[in-house]
Amino acid sequence: MTQIERMTVALPVEMATDIREAVESGDYASSSEVFRDAIRDWRHKRHLQRQEVAYIMLGVQQGIADLKAGRIKPAEEVLTRLEKKYQAML
Repeated sequence: MTQIERMTVALPVEMATDIREAVESGDYASSSEVFRDAIRDWRHKRHLQRQEVAYIMLGVQQGIADLKAGRIKPAEEVLTRLEKKYQAML
């Protein structure tokens, strides 16, 4: 069986009203369910953010490795190539 820990949360009046209305309308059986649902969403969002940071860090590490290995091009060359590419798209 899942262990339960009771917590007390202070909320702005507007949020507390929204939660009560969600329960009263039948969207949720209790305010605890509202919080559990919100925390599941928060945990999912947090997981996605961590994945995104890891992906960005990988790109940074690859860029540093390319720099150290001399696999670089002058910025002017890259910008000129991009400008030509996007002009051709127009």
